[in-house]
Amino acid sequence: MRILILGGTSFVGRAIVDEARETGADVTLFCRGRTGPEVFPDLPRRIGDRDAGDYAALGDDVWDAVVDVSGYVPRHVRQASDAIGEQVGRYLFISSNAVYRPGCGPGSDEDAPRLPAERDTEQIGADTYGPLKVACEDDLLARFGQRATIVRPGVVAGPYDNQDLFTYWVRRASRGGRVALPGRPEQPVQVVDSRDLARLVVRLLADDRPGAFNAVGPAEPVTLAGLVETCAAAAGTHVEIVPVPPESAPLRFPLVRTDPVWALTFQRSAARARAAGMPATPLAVTAADVLAWDRERGLPPLSVGLSPEEEDRILAGA
Repeated sequence: MRILILGGTSFVGRAIVDEARETGADVTLFCRGRTGPEVFPDLPRRIGDRDAGDYAALGDDVWDAVVDVSGYVPRHVRQASDAIGEQVGRYLFISSNAVYRPGCGPGSDEDAPRLPAERDTEQIGADTYGPLKVACEDDLLARFGQRATIVRPGVVAGPYDNQDLFTYWVRRASRGGRVALPGRPEQPVQVVDSRDLARLVVRLLADDRPGAFNAVGPAEPVTLAGLVETCAAAAGTHVEIVPVPPESAPLRFPLVRTDPVWALTFQRSAARARAAGMPATPLAVTAADVLAWDRERGLPPLSVGLSPEEEDRILAGA
């Protein structure tokens, strides 16, 4: 199978490339050449800038499928569709669980109500990310119909994480001791291993399967406190969860949902994705692999969460 990947050199895209190559696929990357130039040096790259609408490097080559990892605004999808629409069999778009309206009950599936599409801005933020992805989905379906596949990941965890949402808790749990946790320790949480997501994507392409799929995990329900404790067990440490008022934290803690409506975002159904072939890596395995990767890269500063000094000040008042 010949697969064109729009993106593919960081985190989710990287996992998809690894999985596609494991299955023997012939992979081509389309990217700007700025992120991860040292990654996959043996793969062919077509250099172009999606923000500028520059797809000239693709020429008139044909592919069995395209995986769009880097489409965030509807213009990206429209222009890619115009450039390669007749040169590709299936178009798989990496969307997001952020497309859903808040408040859908536990176990909500891919038919849950989505947010209104956003087409009046390309500024990506907390209020626009989901609606922009909705518009991307709509434009893809309008252009490709049954040749379109949509994957909606929740929070993704794994080596090469560039979001730090799970990595923060892995690193924090590895230090052990008292752990500040704003909100409710019993809050449900969902994270999906990037490699499970990648296996789902490649399986959907192999099966030429249309439709939308929630890529969420792990397989067994877990609370936020349980996630931290699992990360500690993977690191061989012991933690004591210390609930603290949400307002005591100067920075937003990753994965914490203090609003019960938004906490429902961590209770979606992955039944359709599981039935389509998405595996379920145990959370402890994901945590151990992330910890090993984080240590190997030298534990650089994270973009989210508290520094040890900030957390110590909060714990001192708990």
